[in-house]
Amino acid sequence: MSLDIKRPNINKTKKKKTGFVVKMQLNNNNNNNNNNRGGNKRNIFIFFFFKNYYTWILWFFLSLYFFTSYFSVEDQSSTSSIRLLSNHKTSSSLPSRALIESSAIKTTSFGLFSGMKIYVYDLPASFNVDWVTASDRCASHLFAAEVAIHRALLSSDVRTLDPQEADFFFVPVYVSCNFSTSNGFPSLSHARSLLSSAVDFLSVRHPFWNRTQGSDHVFVASHDFGACFHAMEDMAIEEGIPEFLKKSIILQTFGVKYKHPCQEVEHVVIPPYIPPESVQRAIEKAPVTGRRDIWAFFRGKMEVNPKNISGRFYSKGVRTAILKKFGGRRRFYLNRHRFAGYRSEIVRSVFCLCPLGWAPWSPRLVESAVLGCVPVVIADGIKLPFSETVRWPEISLTVAEKDVRSLRKILEHVAATNLSVIQRNLHEPVFKRALLYNVPMKEGDATWHILESLWRKLDDRSYRRSRVLSQ
Repeated sequence: MSLDIKRPNINKTKKKKTGFVVKMQLNNNNNNNNNNRGGNKRNIFIFFFFKNYYTWILWFFLSLYFFTSYFSVEDQSSTSSIRLLSNHKTSSSLPSRALIESSAIKTTSFGLFSGMKIYVYDLPASFNVDWVTASDRCASHLFAAEVAIHRALLSSDVRTLDPQEADFFFVPVYVSCNFSTSNGFPSLSHARSLLSSAVDFLSVRHPFWNRTQGSDHVFVASHDFGACFHAMEDMAIEEGIPEFLKKSIILQTFGVKYKHPCQEVEHVVIPPYIPPESVQRAIEKAPVTGRRDIWAFFRGKMEVNPKNISGRFYSKGVRTAILKKFGGRRRFYLNRHRFAGYRSEIVRSVFCLCPLGWAPWSPRLVESAVLGCVPVVIADGIKLPFSETVRWPEISLTVAEKDVRSLRKILEHVAATNLSVIQRNLHEPVFKRALLYNVPMKEGDATWHILESLWRKLDDRSYRRSRVLSQ
């Protein structure tokens, strides 16, 4: 088969119709048969003449193209600020690269939670309110998620005053407000007994705990190693999760991607608490030009000679390695002393180092991200808050603990390649909202994402829902 396209001769005196002649010629390769059959060759001519109409057709398709393109762009721009990335996994020891120029999260409307109800227990003040009364710090320090979530749920649309229609039961016990008089840090020595007393109280006065052994009950454990309630990992592992909590749902700041005794319970990894007003104050004090004059920043505990505590070293020696390698370097601003206004330094920084302490997680992760400084996560195997829905690889860097001595080269490589993409992603308002707690709750904030996580557990955990489905 051959296909010839020819332009027909144009009659100069009659310019009525022009077009293209498409000639399809079917050839039989057998010459003998062609001769015997008297030249069995067929020519098919198809003429397309469209001069009279092609202008209108052209304008129609051009108009259709621009019309649909406009709405396609509008749709992309409106959804880019609410897009949520899910199921992204990275195992490389090199920093994750933000190659996709899009928002780091997506959100869903409040309609997602329609029908889900949470009953908030009204416990005696000794379990919660009295702790805040004794110290204002109880509601503002990095473990204060337990207070913020409680307050947000009290004014939430998902709250029900009728426990019979509840899917989940929130138990508001504040265990992080027993501040030590010696160093000012929260003491967790009372946590197990306080929680046990709360469960005993509920078991006697309500039927809901006993009917499921607490499987539809929700607690907050916003501490170093979550529901193990100890600041040191070896002791946390030894003591484990209290038996009475092992069937419940724990909202905890601790999370790792590998098997660990302190997360062998149904749980949701949540961000540590950062007061939204402190973030706003730091932003207001930022340079008017928006210039970030600090290249790599860290302020916090760094030991020159780390102490051996029960065979363990603080930060696994990572912070010490950073200090010894980059302390005094021009591009690294490292400081070992506390400074109340350190968030004003974060807002001036390009990269903010977030190395592990005793636990993998750190409040610096949230502080740096919401203040536009690229978080450099140095904690092997850490599971970041809402990692099922927040695209952390697009808004942060991950550096393996063993690679900290190559930190300068790694950061220089990122600065020369995709730093601007990460910074654009960091400036998406919906991402900042996802890491902060608000009272009352706002759509897309940290408490909202917790509710989304609970909503996904409805079929497995809601006693009321299982009864309805079985009928």
